[in-house]
Amino acid sequence: MIGIIDYGAGNLRSVQNTLAEIGAPYRLVHTPEQLRASAKLILPGVGHFGQMIHALDMMQLREPIRRNISERVPFLGICLGLQALFESSDEAPELAGLGLMPGTVRRFEGDLRVPHMGWNQIHARPGAALLGNLGPAPYLYFAHSYYAPFVDATAATCEYGVPYTAVLESENLFGVQFHPEKSGLLGLRIVKNFLDL
Repeated sequence: MIGIIDYGAGNLRSVQNTLAEIGAPYRLVHTPEQLRASAKLILPGVGHFGQMIHALDMMQLREPIRRNISERVPFLGICLGLQALFESSDEAPELAGLGLMPGTVRRFEGDLRVPHMGWNQIHARPGAALLGNLGPAPYLYFAHSYYAPFVDATAATCEYGVPYTAVLESENLFGVQFHPEKSGLLGLRIVKNFLDL
């Protein structure tokens, strides 16, 4: 059973609809026990980094998430769910992220329109598992004001004023900065690729 971590994210319904369209059974996760019983986990995310981290801590899910990932449970973080994997974010510097990836999530600066919203092209490294059968440079839907740095696990990049990580892949740990649930057929294929791993 796929567990969708429900901390009140605004895109929860879209993620549910995506899984329903694929025909994948899921349930909403609110407790460490429900999380532990999930064969795969999805952390959707829109909104504020601090609010997400605070909600996960209030639900006592921080360490269970980290433990499940260390025990090789497949995990997919979407948008803010990807950013939560890092050590910290400029959006809430007083709160530590999950610390599964090194570095700090930064805000777009300069003359850029923020948030970055709309379709943008990503550039995948060869063999990126989530992006199988999508071609090397698909267009996907983004909506974010902060971006993740490059790390060893960066599997695809995007550029909006500055280049940044668009996809993470590290063994059973995955993250996407774009919204697959809002990216049409390509987004459906990405979610299905995750479920088929």
